Amino acid sequence: MEKIKCIISYDGTNFSGFQIQPGKRTVQGELEKALTKMHKGEHIRIQASGRTDTGVHAKGQTIHFDSPFELPTENWKRALNTLLPADLYINQAQIVPDTFHARYDVVEKEYRYYVWNERETDVFKQNYYYQFPYPLNIHAIQEACQYFEGTHDFTTFSSAKATIKGGKERTMYEVSCNRDGSQIEFVFRGSGFLYNMVRIIVGALLDIGQGRRSPSEIAVLLEKKDRRLVGATVPAQGLYLWQVKYED
Repeated sequence: MEKIKCIISYDGTNFSGFQIQPGKRTVQGELEKALTKMHKGEHIRIQASGRTDTGVHAKGQTIHFDSPFELPTENWKRALNTLLPADLYINQAQIVPDTFHARYDVVEKEYRYYVWNERETDVFKQNYYYQFPYPLNIHAIQEACQYFEGTHDFTTFSSAKATIKGGKERTMYEVSCNRDGSQIEFVFRGSGFLYNMVRIIVGALLDIGQGRRSPSEIAVLLEKKDRRLVGATVPAQGLYLWQVKYED
């Protein structure tokens, strides 16, 4: 039995999220379908670094699975990509020690969120950016980003629907925002993330960019631990799981 680790990319537009759901097209569903074909009908279960929601994209999601086959890594990549749909791709495959786990061994995740700051709709960007037509003060947003860095309880910035057991404390190594023309890129690197956390934080940062809140209010909001104090969760299509890091 060999354990295979794969780094995968997908365009989340036409997926009902990562996790398998009856009657719905999901990333896990497509991967397991391809693996079952390769294994002549034997169901092969995959494990992922985490789930992504409907419409969320990935540049560097990580999965693993166990297989009775012994193939060179390039063959795994080539064979799977032959069977997978065009919006899902294996970037890299490698054989890893039996102790490796795609979810439990994560030491850092990076998400990015993209905003298209223009009044006019660009039909070619609508599945990959959140179009936000209002003027924004990028310097105020950048100042506010600093308050999220470090270890905090992120209850205020996680979905009230989250079913997570245990504490809501997470460590953010980087929260940053940069503008390039009409494109605004948010970068989040952390030890872990709560459900909808990035999308709720981006919504709060856009409020700050519009002058609805001051940057220093972030410290107070973190302290209050109350999701009702911040606004709506921004849409899924601007969010990308960028990369997942493990101890080498």
